[in-house]
Amino acid sequence: MILVTGGAGFIGSNFVLDWIEATGEPVLNLDALTYAGNLRNLASLQGDPRHVFVQGDICDRPLLDRLFAEHRPRAVLHFAAESHVDRSIHGPGAFMRTNVEGTFTLLEAARQHWSALPADKKAAFRFHHVSTDEVYGSLAPDAPAFTETHAYEPNSPYSASKAASDHLVRAWHHTYGLPVVTSNCSNNYGPYHFPEKLIPLLIVNALAGKPLPVYGDGRQVRDWLYVGDHCSAIRAVLAKGRLGETYNIGGWNEQANIDIVHTVCKLLDELRPDPAGPYKRLITFVADRPGHDRRYAIDARKIERELGWRPAETFASGIRKTVQWYLANADWVADVQSGGYRDWMAQNYATRAPGA
Repeated sequence: MILVTGGAGFIGSNFVLDWIEATGEPVLNLDALTYAGNLRNLASLQGDPRHVFVQGDICDRPLLDRLFAEHRPRAVLHFAAESHVDRSIHGPGAFMRTNVEGTFTLLEAARQHWSALPADKKAAFRFHHVSTDEVYGSLAPDAPAFTETHAYEPNSPYSASKAASDHLVRAWHHTYGLPVVTSNCSNNYGPYHFPEKLIPLLIVNALAGKPLPVYGDGRQVRDWLYVGDHCSAIRAVLAKGRLGETYNIGGWNEQANIDIVHTVCKLLDELRPDPAGPYKRLITFVADRPGHDRRYAIDARKIERELGWRPAETFASGIRKTVQWYLANADWVADVQSGGYRDWMAQNYATRAPGA
């Protein structure tokens, strides 16, 4: 059995589904079920004995100790995190608690569990910390992509909290010998993505005839990674990654935000045309977020060289699958658009009057 934290969130739930389908190994899934956690993501596993779900907080040390003692997982996959930059700007405290204090608490519980294991199981144990390329800061337009040795230069409360968690994981390996691996991924997209993030927000708003908000000039560049590819990469790192090492996981798909917007609009024009006209009519430029990083790009050659992993999806294939999934799962979309979600969207965009 493995322990997955944050396994009801976007990437975590995709990983749990992928893991059980690919390996059949049971999963102990710990999630606090905050606004972005959704058990509907895991509905296909209802009643499956290979999926044990526990609602709980990674800052709750007694709970962690009990789960380690009862289930004795052979590995920890640590996805649980507050992850939305805009939310971190409005309320950084939750990010420090979950991403820093929570990672510390989980590391200590894992260390206690690992220390008491017999020699063979101790040698086989792994703690895989799932992180982000945002810890590296922003790149100039022509600068080389982020490698694993790039200096940390976080620019938002979110990325600073993730950088801190990365450093804690490294320190627990070097100080205590805890067998860790870390992966830093680029922007994920795909099914079950909460619609506060760019791609699902575009799809949901377009279908509702609402404005498609684009920060600043829309020329911010990101490397886009289909979530299914991310899951396969994590399995590779867990199985074959060298202890104490970091692996950057990217899609080799640099795209400007405005180009993403136009791609989604064209796909919707094809798959769900609007009698009112092309969806690009809804594009609305709004004031940029504070400290908005201009470009991220992942150099994923290390994971390919050492572990033989490359993404299977191109951006064209992945974004088509994503749009089709949202069109086919209108009930899921309606369910996650609660009053709390609507209140947040109003708060975040109320101060961003349309700009140039």
